[in-house]
Formats: sequence, C-alpha cells, structure tokens
Amino acid sequence: MKKICFTIAVLLASLMTTAQEQVTVKSGTIIPLAAVDRVKAADVQEGQTVDFRVMRDIMVDGVCAVPQGTIAKGKVVEARKSTVAGTKGKLIINIANLTLPDGNPLYFSNTDVRIYGKNRTPVAVVVGLFTGIGFLIPGSKAVMPAGYEVQATVAANTTISTK
Repeated sequence: MKKICFTIAVLLASLMTTAQEQVTVKSGTIIPLAAVDRVKAADVQEGQTVDFRVMRDIMVDGVCAVPQGTIAKGKVVEARKSTVAGTKGKLIINIANLTLPDGNPLYFSNTDVRIYGKNRTPVAVVVGLFTGIGFLIPGSKAVMPAGYEVQATVAANTTISTK
C-alpha cells in the first residue's frame, strides 16, 4: 500500500511540474528594456540592429517567463544627423520582438524609440540676419545613451515553454 501511495504521489508531482512548463504571457504585458550601447544618429545606418536588454524577470503564475538579460533586437528605421542652419538630428528605432530562451519570438506592438535633437533653425535665422553666418549654427545631435529605458508592450497572448 505504501508503494502505491508513493507512486501516486510521484505521478501527481510530475504532472504538476509538467503543467508549469508552459505559461502564457498576456497581450499588453509591459516588458522593461534598456539600451545596451550608446547610439548616435550620425553613426548608424537605416536597417542596422540595436540591442536592448530585459531589465527584470517577467513572472507569470510564479514562473519566470522572460528572464532578465534577454536580448531584444531593435532596427534603425530613421537616422539623420544634425546639419547646419539649425536642423536637428533624428533617431527612430523599432523594437519588434525578442527571442525567448526556448527559441520562440515574443512580439511587441508599437514599440518605437524616438530621439530628437534640438532644432536651432530660429537662432540660425536671427544670427544670420545680423551677422550673415547663421547658417553655420548646427542643430543638436540625436543620441540614445546606453541604459536608455523603453517599455515594450506584448502584442498578443504568447505561450512560452519554461523548461
């Protein structure tokens, strides 16, 4: 009788463990990300990838669904350096998804990083009216510092294998 009870207990424990091997990350879940490196609009090309790192474990039903440190890849959509006559720099990066430890993607909705420099065109025009050299005043650069924080939103319910 003891062997039968022990066998049933072991089977139930293994079934409970199996049940927790998959969890669902719900649509709308916020995933905090941080830029791995400093990115300047003047130094990148459209289409280039930029790495972001998950800042903390994302827990679902007491199970770590997305571990801290998981890398999300962003893609540079637009990169314009600042120019003369006060034109500002512009950097836009789209973060579409990250790859989970089980190899499956977790997709995000509308997760764009938009960094703009300061527009100095009005100053350049005023200085140009009085001195004739206003066109030499550049706008400020678009720079995303390392550690820049972004909140990505999960696009759809996603089932994740945690083992």
